[in-house]
Amino acid sequence: MIFKKIKINKVELKNRIIVSPMCQYSAKNGCPTDWHYRHLSNLIKTGAGMLMLESTAINKRGKITHSDLSLYNHEQEKKLKKLKYKLKQINDIPIGIQISHSGRKGSSFVPWIKPNTPLNKKNNSWQTYSASAINRTKGWPNPEVLTRKQILSLVKDFRNTSLRAKRIGFECLEVHMAHGYLLHQFLSPISNLRKDEFGGSKANRMRFPLLICNEIRRVWPKDRILGARITGTDHLKKGISVNDAILLTKELKKIGFDYVCVSSGGILPKTNLRFKKAFRRTISKKIKKNTNIKVRTSGMINDANIIENMLKDKSVDFVAVGRKFINDSNWILKLAKTKNLDDYIDNQYKRCF
Repeated sequence: MIFKKIKINKVELKNRIIVSPMCQYSAKNGCPTDWHYRHLSNLIKTGAGMLMLESTAINKRGKITHSDLSLYNHEQEKKLKKLKYKLKQINDIPIGIQISHSGRKGSSFVPWIKPNTPLNKKNNSWQTYSASAINRTKGWPNPEVLTRKQILSLVKDFRNTSLRAKRIGFECLEVHMAHGYLLHQFLSPISNLRKDEFGGSKANRMRFPLLICNEIRRVWPKDRILGARITGTDHLKKGISVNDAILLTKELKKIGFDYVCVSSGGILPKTNLRFKKAFRRTISKKIKKNTNIKVRTSGMINDANIIENMLKDKSVDFVAVGRKFINDSNWILKLAKTKNLDDYIDNQYKRCF
C-alpha cells in the first residue's frame, strides 16, 4: 500500500510517504540559503510522494530563532519562489510549506549552539507572547499575554503568509498548531489560563486557531491541499487528550481542511511521552476512526513494514518521515526496486540498485 497513489483535490501523490518538515535553523533574514538548496535538493530526489518545507514563521516575532525560515515580506516570498522553482527542475513532485508562530517558545538559541535555551539581550532576544503569562519552564522568561486586538492581527498575519504561499505556487499548506508553539499554547489547558473568549472551555481555547483556519480556507485554493499539524495528546494529566484532538479535527473538517498530521507532546520540555517505533500510531488510529478526514502522523516511523501495517489497519492514510531520509536517502528507491518499480529510479542509476 505504500506505493498506492493518493489524490487530494487535484494534487496527486505517487505514494504514501511524505518528507516531514524539518527545521534547519539556517535562514538569513528569513530567506533560504545555500544550505536549503543542498538539503532540499537531496530530499526531493528520495522517491517520496511530497516534500514539506520546514516550519516557516508568519511574522518576525513568530520565529523560534533568528535563523528561522520566514514568509512575511516580499524578499522572503521572492527567494522562496526561486527555491521552489529550482526544486521543481530537479523533480516535479508536490511541494508543501508548514506555517507557524513560536509564541513563548521563540527568542531561542539555535539548538546546536545552546539547546533549549532562551536568548539574552546580548544575543538580541525579543519579547515573546502567548495565551497566558506562563513561562515555558524554569529559566525561561514570561511571555506577554496577547490582547484581543493582537490576536486578530495575528489572524491577518497567518492569512497574509498563506496568500504569499499561494502566489509562490506551493501545492500544500500546513498550519502548525502543535509542538508547543503559539496555537498549541492556546489549545492546551496547561498553557492557557485565560478568562476571556479565548480561554476556559474547549470551544474558547479552539477559537483563535479556528479563526486562523477559517481565514486561510477562504484564500487557499480549493484544488490544492490544506492541512494542520495537531496535538493528539499533551502526554500530561491535565493537558490535551485524544478526545480533544478528535473534537478539533472535526471542526477542521467542517471548515474544509483535507488532513491532519497527528503529533504529540511539546507543550513542556518534559512530559510523560515514551518513545518507541511509531509511538503515535494508536493516537492517529483513534482520530482516523472517529473523524472523516485524511490522517497523517510522524514519530520514529523508520521501518517499511510498520508503514505498510499502519496503512493496512487504517491507522493513517499517509505518513511523514524525517530522520530516516537523512540517514538513508535512498531507502524508498531500494524498496521500490524490490517491488520491481523501476520507474522510481533514474535510468542513469538503475545499475546501482
